[in-house]
Amino acid sequence: MDLVIAITGATGAMYGITLLEELTKRGIRTHLIISRWARRTIELETDYAPEQVAEMAAKCYDEEDLAAAVSSGSFRHQGMVILPCSMKTLSGIAHGYGDNLIQRAADVTIKENRRLILAPRETPLNAIHLENMLKLARLGVVIMPPMPAFYNKPSTLEDLRRHFIGRVLDHLDVENDYPRWTGS
Repeated sequence: MDLVIAITGATGAMYGITLLEELTKRGIRTHLIISRWARRTIELETDYAPEQVAEMAAKCYDEEDLAAAVSSGSFRHQGMVILPCSMKTLSGIAHGYGDNLIQRAADVTIKENRRLILAPRETPLNAIHLENMLKLARLGVVIMPPMPAFYNKPSTLEDLRRHFIGRVLDHLDVENDYPRWTGS
């Protein structure tokens, strides 16, 4: 299985890093794109260096390399996740503006009818954000903001993060054992 993973400059870089860790543990090949601002966010929010994050992936591409393999529909993969997804990136995708490799790879993912999951990180949302998300959802894009669940009684931030990553893995059809709701 090959998956394209992108990390943008929105807050929540640890979500993307945790997803990479979980996919790597399962032997899934990841093709990573880290935006310029994501590199800075990784430095500010985590104990990782951007280079350490890049090494987790099977292949890491520069966001300016529009000739990269993932920019073409002929590159076969089973889905793409942008986690976290900035509103700038979401807007670019919604309007077909492939100005960088993340936006281009997402555009290709949509045109090839492959699974695309966006995890937007912004609050509050304005009408522009909502309209862009609705436009993409109508195309089949999964809009999946990192919303915490509390039925599993999380005791750490890692519990919250891993639960959300389990939900992402479900949408990618990747087996995982995150705590599920079992009813009352």
